Amino acid sequence: MLQAFLLGLLATSSLILGGIIAIRFDLSGRLIGKIMGFGAGTLISAISYELVFEAVKLGKGSIYPTFGFFGGALMFYGADRLIGHFGAKNRLKIGTAKESNLIVPMVLAIILDGVPESIIVGLGFFKHQTGSLAMLVAVFISNLPEAIAGSSGMKKGNWSNKKIMLLWIFISFLCAFASLAGYSLFGSVSNEWLSFILAFAGGAILMMLANSMIPEAYEHGHKSAGVYTVVGFFVSVCVVVYENMGH
Repeated sequence: MLQAFLLGLLATSSLILGGIIAIRFDLSGRLIGKIMGFGAGTLISAISYELVFEAVKLGKGSIYPTFGFFGGALMFYGADRLIGHFGAKNRLKIGTAKESNLIVPMVLAIILDGVPESIIVGLGFFKHQTGSLAMLVAVFISNLPEAIAGSSGMKKGNWSNKKIMLLWIFISFLCAFASLAGYSLFGSVSNEWLSFILAFAGGAILMMLANSMIPEAYEHGHKSAGVYTVVGFFVSVCVVVYENMGH
């Protein structure tokens, strides 16, 4: 159980790293957009091979993966719209100031982005006892631009460096506990329900990518964002291939 928690913390530690980078350096929107594109590519690959494909295999022709996939997408869509009404609609908007009075909706929005990924990291540890390397890498990389973009906006909103870092540390540990929950609560369910959970997370993460990361990557990274997305996808596929070479 401790290992599942530590893996989750490792995956989300890039939030803290992204906060440090944003505090110490003024990165251009174009560079952040390229990093976002790369992160989106790694997650698309992880969704395809580590979540949906695995869900279909575990589901063995059942309807569980289908219900899970669309259920996760609809859940994220509804929750995202609800949180957006409280002021966190542009949490990943590069160059937009984040006012300090929006801290609660921002935290909820970032948790909404990160918890499905973290639960799957914990589930991956239950399956492999070493965790899913591809999912771990994808989550780590994709969290980095989210933290950089968010922290840059917090700086423009006159947040103190201490408050920014405490926020990312808090969210990292919260997501690590989500990984522990994924290991403890869902690891022993039947294959059918496991396929539902994997597909549910895949649908939620894909909706997040389509509505948040990819539009921002293209707006600021321009055409080159697509190149970095392709490279990110390729890197993640290479990790999947390497991870399965021994099987």
